[in-house]
Amino acid sequence: MKRKISYALTVFSVLLITSITSCKKDHTETELPSITVANSNQVQDFGTIVVGQISASKSMQINGAHLTGDVTITASENYSLSLDNTTFTSILNLNAATAATGKIFYVRFSPTVLGVKPGTVKFESTDANTITVALTGTGGIQQTYSTFASEQLAFGTGLSQSASHDYTLASDVSLVNKINMYVKLRCPGGGCGAWDVYAHIQIKDPASGEWYELGRYITPYGVDNHTMARGFEIDVTDFKSLLQGTVTLRAFTEVWTTQGWLLSVDFDYLQGTPDYPYYAIAKVIQFNDNSLGGVPYGEDASAFDVNKTVTIPTNSEATSLRTVISGWGEATPNDPDGRPCAEWCFRTHHININGANTFSHVMSPLGCASNAVPAQAGNWQPNRAGWCPGMAVPVREDQMATNMAGQSFTFEYVFQPWVNDLSAGNANPHAYNAISTYVVVKSSTPIVKPTVTN
Repeated sequence: MKRKISYALTVFSVLLITSITSCKKDHTETELPSITVANSNQVQDFGTIVVGQISASKSMQINGAHLTGDVTITASENYSLSLDNTTFTSILNLNAATAATGKIFYVRFSPTVLGVKPGTVKFESTDANTITVALTGTGGIQQTYSTFASEQLAFGTGLSQSASHDYTLASDVSLVNKINMYVKLRCPGGGCGAWDVYAHIQIKDPASGEWYELGRYITPYGVDNHTMARGFEIDVTDFKSLLQGTVTLRAFTEVWTTQGWLLSVDFDYLQGTPDYPYYAIAKVIQFNDNSLGGVPYGEDASAFDVNKTVTIPTNSEATSLRTVISGWGEATPNDPDGRPCAEWCFRTHHININGANTFSHVMSPLGCASNAVPAQAGNWQPNRAGWCPGMAVPVREDQMATNMAGQSFTFEYVFQPWVNDLSAGNANPHAYNAISTYVVVKSSTPIVKPTVTN
């Protein structure tokens, strides 16, 4: 009997020791030092940055678990790191406790030579897994071309709301990665125009003789935009097939005072590695001569053809649509929150491709009170429908799901349903949506512009 009890105790002891050993082993395995990095996929490509300049910073978050030592974060040449987004260096050290709670840090790109500059950010800690995040950026050069140097646009005797001139721009854009247009406004001696007014910059398409809208903006109330170092910034890369050689530009500001604004426009050509060397652009619809030249909203608009057929060249490798739209007028009935149309009423419009609702344009608030031109006169702070006084009107880019090479598709711009009551007591009974839409194609080989028919 004693032998049986002894044997049982022995077996139990072995099982207990085995169980404890197994638990210790499992517990140890779950507590191995480890490093994880969040948002790394949003940091990898910095695009093209001018040599000698510094990119905007991008953020990542490191998390450490069960670390036994500090974490060393190392950036390769042309890249730098910071914990406070102010002081940057090539190496950061985090203690294990800080890493355990999760720590956001910042990365930026500052190329020293031309060309693509691959790099890395490496994370290392004692006994932990090493993580390497691949980075890329391109060092480019920049050429600036100035146009409309202090051109006064105003209304009155001897004055004009518009001006057009010929300018010589870059002769070759095949290696241009990006073109930014900067619109600078200054006040003449008598002060700036008193109202927020519709304004845009256009370029003449030499093939059709039509004016294409490079960018639209709404002037500030009674002030200039000197608080912005370069003025309103608008990406006009889509038009790079037109923005070369000798071009004709036209500026228009719907101003009704003798003061108006002094206008200067610069174009920055950033040379680097473009997505595609060849672009072409064609007008799809354009009703944008002025704020009241848009498509009437909520009433008969049959005279405004917003239905087209677009045929894409056979060698297109990417096809997109570029739309600029802004509403004007205080037509009724008001929305339930008291907003008349089309300046104030928030709407969602659509683009139908081949009859299917494919893209949406949400005319929602942009935060007018916090825009970069403060201290305006008038009611500049309340939110409009998709635009603000003292801001560029947003460009709405819609990328087609396929390159559409050699295909034709139908295009229809659809305004959210609403019926204007055309109130006889309303001093401004009509609503308008000034709009331009272009189709942009890109290719690795020379490409012609798309064909647009009714």
